Amino acid sequence: VTMGFDRTTREGTHVALGVSRDGAKTWTWQQLASNPRVDRPWVTVASDGSVHVIWNDGAGVHHTSSNDSGTRFGEIVRVADRGGSSHFAAGPNGRLAIRVTPISASGNQLDEDYDFLLVSKDAGRSWQRHEVPGERLWAQQLPRWVEPIAWTGDGSLFYLWSEGAQLYLARSTNDGASWTTQAFAEDEAMCFFPWLGTDGQGGLVASWFAFSDGMSVHAAQVRLQDDGLVIMRSPPLPFESWTESEDGWTRDTAGEYVPVARLSDGDLAVVTPLQDPRDDRMGFSFWRLAPSND
Repeated sequence: VTMGFDRTTREGTHVALGVSRDGAKTWTWQQLASNPRVDRPWVTVASDGSVHVIWNDGAGVHHTSSNDSGTRFGEIVRVADRGGSSHFAAGPNGRLAIRVTPISASGNQLDEDYDFLLVSKDAGRSWQRHEVPGERLWAQQLPRWVEPIAWTGDGSLFYLWSEGAQLYLARSTNDGASWTTQAFAEDEAMCFFPWLGTDGQGGLVASWFAFSDGMSVHAAQVRLQDDGLVIMRSPPLPFESWTESEDGWTRDTAGEYVPVARLSDGDLAVVTPLQDPRDDRMGFSFWRLAPSND
C-alpha cells in the first residue's frame, strides 16, 4: 500500500494498493482513496486470508477489506472519527488491532484526546476501544509518528513506545483490555521512532533510533519465556543518511522507522536508509546481524 503526497501543499493526495501474484515481478494497482489529506496507510492480512487496509485523512481512521486476495474491496468504514492511523497488526483467530494516535493528515492535525487502541475479534466487522499504557506528550519535541503494535501466535498483543530516553514494552493477554509493562531499553538521550514486529517463531523483533553519539539505530530480538522476556540488543548501527543543518552535516532518519525481519537461519535482517546528498548516494543498506545473549 502506498500514498501520494503533494510537496507543495504538504498533504496526501491518494491511497493505492498493489497486488503481485508472481513474486513481485508484476503488479496490479487500484486506488482506494483520492480525498485530500490522506496519510499513513497500512495493509495487513488476517488469519482467515482477508486483506485489510487502513488510513487517515484528518477526519478519521478508515478501514476497508477484501476477501479475494485484494482483487475487490468492500465498503470503506470510518472506525474512528478523528486521529491518526499510527500502526496496524493482525493476530490469530481474526484479530486485528489499530493504534490510533492524535497526529493525523501528515502532521497537519492534532487531536490530543485520540490516543487509544481499536481491537477487532471478527476480522474487522466490529471494533472495541481500549486505553494504552504509559504516558505520552504529543505537543512536545519528541519525534513521535508510529506507535507500533504486534500480535504473537498465542494471542498476546504487544505495544512498544518511547518516553524520553526509555523504551517500554507492554503485553496484553486479553485483547488490549489490560496490560503488563516492563522497561525495554534505555539510552543516554532520546529514544524515538520505534518499530515492532513478529519473528515468525513466537518472538518479536524491534528497532529504534537514539540521539546518543549523534544519532544511531538499534535492533533487537525478543524471546518470550515463562519467566519473562529475553532481549538481545544489537550494537549501534552507523547508518549513512545525512542532512545539512546550521551545525553542519548530521545524521537524519530519512523516514520514521527501520524494519527488522528474522531470517531462516536465525540471523536478523535490518534495512536502513542510505541518503547522502554530498556524493549523490541514495537507497538502502542491508544489515545481517547474528543475535547473541551478549
